[in-house]
Amino acid sequence: MSSLLQGVNLYLIGMMGVGKTTVGRLLAKQLGYGFVDTDDVIAQAAGKSINQIFGEEGEAGFRQLESDVLSQVCAFTKLTIATGGGIVLRRENWGYLHHGLIVWLDAPVELIYSRLAEDTTRPLLQDANPQQKLRSLLEQRQGLYSQADLKITVQAGDTPEEIATRILEAIPSVLKTQVSHN
Repeated sequence: MSSLLQGVNLYLIGMMGVGKTTVGRLLAKQLGYGFVDTDDVIAQAAGKSINQIFGEEGEAGFRQLESDVLSQVCAFTKLTIATGGGIVLRRENWGYLHHGLIVWLDAPVELIYSRLAEDTTRPLLQDANPQQKLRSLLEQRQGLYSQADLKITVQAGDTPEEIATRILEAIPSVLKTQVSHN
C-alpha cells in the first residue's frame, strides 16, 4: 500500500471527536509513515494548550497558527496527519491539503457528542448547548468536508482498527483518479 501512495501524505479531516488522532496513528503504523497531530504541534510550538490559545488569541489567532503549521507539515512526505476540525474553514488550507490524499471521517452528531460529553479541552464546546453547537458546526463545515478525496462514515461500535482498514481498502480507488489530476 505505501508503494501505491508513493510517499503522499494522508490528511484526516472531520469534526472533533470522530477519531482522527486514534485512526491516524494506526494508519501511520500500517503504512510505515510518521504521524502528526496538528493540534499537538500547535500546542508545542505555542507552549500553551489549545484552550489557552483560544482564550488569549481567539479563534482567529488559533486558525492562523493552524495554517502556519499545515504549511510546514505539507513540505514533508510519508506522514499521516490528523487535523483540527476547523482546518477546512480557511481556503488557503485547501491548497496545502491538496498536496496529499484527504480522508473525511464523518460521524453522526449524537456519536460525536457522546464521545466528547466529558471532554473539557474543546474550546468550541464551552457552550450552554454543546450538542446544538456541534450540529451547527457540522452544518457549517459539511460542504467543505465533502471536498475530501475519500469519505469514511464512522458508526457507533466501529473500532479504530476497522476504520483504518476501511480507509486502506478504499485508497486504491481514489489513487487512480488522483494520479490523473496531477
